[in-house]
Amino acid sequence: MDHQNAIPRKWDIEADVVVVGFGAAGMAAAVTAHELGAKVVILEKAPEGQEGGNTRVAGQGYLNTSSAESAAAYLTALCGPYTVPETMVKVWAEEMGRNNDWLRSLGGDPQEHQHPPVGIEFPDLPGSDCVHKFHDGPTYGYSYTWKLFERLVKERPIQILYETPGQALIQHDTTKEILGVRAQRDGKPITVKARKGVVLTCGGFENNQQMIRDYLPGVPYCYTSGSPYNEGDGITMAMSVGADLWHMNNYAGPSMALKVPEVRTTFSMQALHYSKEIPGGMIVVGPDGKRFADEKYRTRHGKVPINGVWLPLATPCPMYLIFDHTMFSSGPLYDGHPSHGWTQIIEQYDWSKDNSKELAKGWVKSAASLADLAGVIGVNATTLINTVSRWNDHVAAKRDAEFGRTLMMQPIGDGPYYAVELSPSMLNTQGGPRRNERAQIVRPDGSPIPRLYSAGELGSIYSYLYQGTGNIGECLTFGRIAARNAVAEPAWRADNA
Repeated sequence: MDHQNAIPRKWDIEADVVVVGFGAAGMAAAVTAHELGAKVVILEKAPEGQEGGNTRVAGQGYLNTSSAESAAAYLTALCGPYTVPETMVKVWAEEMGRNNDWLRSLGGDPQEHQHPPVGIEFPDLPGSDCVHKFHDGPTYGYSYTWKLFERLVKERPIQILYETPGQALIQHDTTKEILGVRAQRDGKPITVKARKGVVLTCGGFENNQQMIRDYLPGVPYCYTSGSPYNEGDGITMAMSVGADLWHMNNYAGPSMALKVPEVRTTFSMQALHYSKEIPGGMIVVGPDGKRFADEKYRTRHGKVPINGVWLPLATPCPMYLIFDHTMFSSGPLYDGHPSHGWTQIIEQYDWSKDNSKELAKGWVKSAASLADLAGVIGVNATTLINTVSRWNDHVAAKRDAEFGRTLMMQPIGDGPYYAVELSPSMLNTQGGPRRNERAQIVRPDGSPIPRLYSAGELGSIYSYLYQGTGNIGECLTFGRIAARNAVAEPAWRADNA
């Protein structure tokens, strides 16, 4: 047995179930395991106050489907050509409808979304009538559902180790059972024994540029609007013990946003908010100086219809938001109100009201003429001038003949002119280690790796299209399934491992 997998003679920490990651999936797994009588420890990479993963900064809704039969049909249709096993569809459909009852049993207050309106993302698909979005308590938004999840863990004797990322799984060399986790704490390695099982709930790889280049189609780079601590750790850990992967090319994106070195996560520009109608003219161009899409199109979590199929929004990089002085002087280009996103809720960057601070930082570029602006951002001046002229012609005709845009149909007026470089952005990836209907992580041949489970966005069930609130709903669903099956495992002993 090599040193990495050697069973420690003395473990630093011991528990029945070890949960790696403290978001919605980690909460569901930890609370369920505790309620079943298990001793639980959570290993969390982020420092205290920044835990919660994407759950904490998402829209705070979770899916609770109203009919298992309709839910099975809808999920099957969402997967489209990228099918998942019928056994997975069945357990997802059955368990997803129990989210409200479970949270209510723990003292939660499930309330169906009323504002914003309930959103069935793909109403044309069979079974879509099953979609019902919920949040906790009378008020929607601003991490309120996460606060319930956090409380459910902290009011129980569940040990949470912050700033303690899991780094490797300890696997018996003969039985291949997962016996525990090697982690890092206070700059030192520690070993954490899992007498019954390990549940990986540590999110996706949205802040790992190498994995993004390796797995995501159409984006040379992409930056997260969610937790910067999601760097694919669970994928690496699971692969190292023989796990298969699935859905690695699927993600909730891209959108277009500003990313600067000084801030870990992205800024969504006001002009690109789909519901925003702000003064001034704007377009987005690619590196050739030409428009490539309807800048105000409401994507369905990054997917747009192309030739009868749904594909990720095209993001030819680098991209530039081009706009006039009317827009620049009408107010802040970024809405910092803490409604969703890591930058808004956790980083809380204070964007200047007149954009002057960001102009001085170089986040916003400016020039007296369009030709000069083209030189600043490195695109062909004649092309950019022609693109702006063509856009203004569309506005005058009240019809965008190129891409069918209908919102913010305002001409680009007088200078000076401005540009903000945009990058592909996303909240989360869906890929990771393949799991089965028992939430067990499996090998390429489909056999489970003993005592290893997963839940949430790490190896999500969503293979193609995605229904909003479905990820947190899945976190709750498979977190419970993983915990029930992990707790049912007989505890291993040194003489029988």
